[in-house]
Amino acid sequence: MKNYTEISTQYAKDVLAGEVLAAKYIQLACAQYMDALEDQSKYYYDESKAHKACKFIEAQFHTKGKWASKKKNLILEPWQIFFICNVFGWLSVATGFRRYREVLLLVPRKNGKSALAAAIGLYMLCADGEHGAEVYTGATSEKQAKEVFVPAQAMVRMNAPLKEHFELQNNASNICILKNGSKMEPIIGNPPDGSSPSCAIVDEVHEHKDSRLIDTMVTGMLAREQPLMLYITTAGDNLAGPCYQLQLEAQKVLEKVQENEQLFSLIYGIDKEDDWSTVESAKKANPNFGVSVSEEAILARLQDAKNNARKQSTYKTKHLNVWVGSREAYFNVDKWRNCESGINIDDYFGHRAFIGLDLASRVDIAALELLIPDGDDYIRFGKYYLPESALENGNDMYKAWAQEGWLTITDGEIIDFNEIKADILGMCSHFEIAELAYDPFQATMLITELMEEGVPVVEMRPTVLNFSEPMKILDSVIRAGKIQHNGDPVMTWMISNTVAKADAKDNVYPRKERDENKIDGVVALIMALGRAQQEAETVVDFDDLLTVDI
Repeated sequence: MKNYTEISTQYAKDVLAGEVLAAKYIQLACAQYMDALEDQSKYYYDESKAHKACKFIEAQFHTKGKWASKKKNLILEPWQIFFICNVFGWLSVATGFRRYREVLLLVPRKNGKSALAAAIGLYMLCADGEHGAEVYTGATSEKQAKEVFVPAQAMVRMNAPLKEHFELQNNASNICILKNGSKMEPIIGNPPDGSSPSCAIVDEVHEHKDSRLIDTMVTGMLAREQPLMLYITTAGDNLAGPCYQLQLEAQKVLEKVQENEQLFSLIYGIDKEDDWSTVESAKKANPNFGVSVSEEAILARLQDAKNNARKQSTYKTKHLNVWVGSREAYFNVDKWRNCESGINIDDYFGHRAFIGLDLASRVDIAALELLIPDGDDYIRFGKYYLPESALENGNDMYKAWAQEGWLTITDGEIIDFNEIKADILGMCSHFEIAELAYDPFQATMLITELMEEGVPVVEMRPTVLNFSEPMKILDSVIRAGKIQHNGDPVMTWMISNTVAKADAKDNVYPRKERDENKIDGVVALIMALGRAQQEAETVVDFDDLLTVDI
């Protein structure tokens, strides 16, 4: 008999000792587990509960590939045992119920996540002790919703003892236990009215544009004593969606800068300093490397990505769990993140600065960028504005950014330009503003008022002629690490959303792949940088001029 707890603990020790190659957040999850074993005053580890779940899962069969044809049982790898033991082994001292209600498993493709999720779903249906259990596999499409449900059906079909013991009915639309009213079924969109999920498995969460399905499931769980919300996914390209927001929260919990004792996460991937193009990075990100992840296949994908720049984003996202805002982003987002430093705007009061202002729409995001030349380098800070009505109807990330102070919400249906004006005048009082560059669209009245206040404004129309060169320069300073920022997540999102294709004359212009991928901050920054560069090019060195023979 396996000692699953011993395997789980050894996995954590091996990760922390460097024997198993793992990224930062896996190391933190292992450290969290080891710390919890030391202090079980609030939550205690029940080996029998952990082992029960592991045994149940390993009693199921593979449903795809060569192992399915040979009717082989699932064999949990150490990292999967670690995952299951954490999810099902930790209980509350006060209630005796499970500690973790929300669980995030972020793992690249082909690491066996759908089969694992299907087996967990069956456990929650049959063996969790929940009368009238309701297990839902939710997704954005019928095909995706069945990625977990269909393997679960196959497991029941292949496992006669399981079917007979729990009296399972394997129907086309659900798996049910008639004697206690329990069921497992796929859903697209929101659960039906009156549902009370005991377990919800949301596959490929990165494909969800908003959190409506998740919110409905979570609120429906309120009547359950120990519900389980399982998010299982790879990374994606929607940094404004609920999946990326959930990952950020999970990372903060692991870093102990945010508290959520009911959230457990395993976030497989690479660290920001890792070279994506190495085999070591592939091994670090894929815990089933050499098992379900074929070394030969992933090395072939890696070589394709090295040879074809268009395939790099796909490889990074699907095989390394690196988030990208656009499949063909113009700027290197990793390089941009590396430019983050602990700067504070107050420390630069009195410096000479340029402002870029993009007021593309009064019903969507407006952006204000402050750019401070610092020798050959730059320092920038951004402010972003959104009307209250757009916040209510917008994406979940907007709400998080507003709560954290990164996004300014103005009352009403449209942006209140008076707030932007007040911020600009505040900047003028704290900095020596060389110029404020603006796009004339939507800006006539505000610019007139700023001129009356003595603000040095200059029109900069959004044309290829005006934008191409400063956009290229922005790319070069990001790659060279010559621009500092304060980790502003709104701008990081916009940087990742920006695409551009060079024309026949090698000109570029900032664009977005879809409407929800906002780039207003990037546009404003390009405007400020364009004016700063133009001033630098027209400065006359009088010392040199006086040495010229006339």
